[in-house]
Amino acid sequence: MGFILLILGIALFIGAHAFKRLAPDARSRLGEPGKGLVALLLLVAIVLMVIGYRSAGFVNVWFPPAFMIHIANLLILIGFWFFALSAIPGTISARVRHKQLTGVKAWAVGHLLVNGDLASILLFGGLLGWAVFQVILINRAEPEWERPANASVRNDAIAFGVGLVLYIIVAFVHTWLGYYPFPA
Repeated sequence: MGFILLILGIALFIGAHAFKRLAPDARSRLGEPGKGLVALLLLVAIVLMVIGYRSAGFVNVWFPPAFMIHIANLLILIGFWFFALSAIPGTISARVRHKQLTGVKAWAVGHLLVNGDLASILLFGGLLGWAVFQVILINRAEPEWERPANASVRNDAIAFGVGLVLYIIVAFVHTWLGYYPFPA
């Protein structure tokens, strides 16, 4: 049952995000209440993914080498940095259009490098595929992009600090849940 819930959650997550791009007329007819509906669907999707992931039986697909933990942690830190850059425009923000989706891609690849079980491959691979799909949809719908003005290296550093704090908080939560993210 865990795998079914996980797959349903991933499908709902992708569908709710893609709805605006794939069916813009239907989305616009929903108006402002449509935002609440999409938010509710995303919340349900995340709950399904968490419950499905945690309850899926362990099916090993491959054994990740131990050194991948260091690469994964770096990629996940970079992912949090890019998420912060989406709100704090630095010089990197002026070069990368899809900062949050880039952050999701780095986060997903990092997790795929250190998790060789089927549930992890479905979850993180599915979210990686979603992020790539979203970039394609957005670029087709809005081919022009206006780069942020007044970007500064100082903001890059501030965003990195914010990303680092978020990374530490999430690492603490992972440890609390029994998933120690750092090598011994």
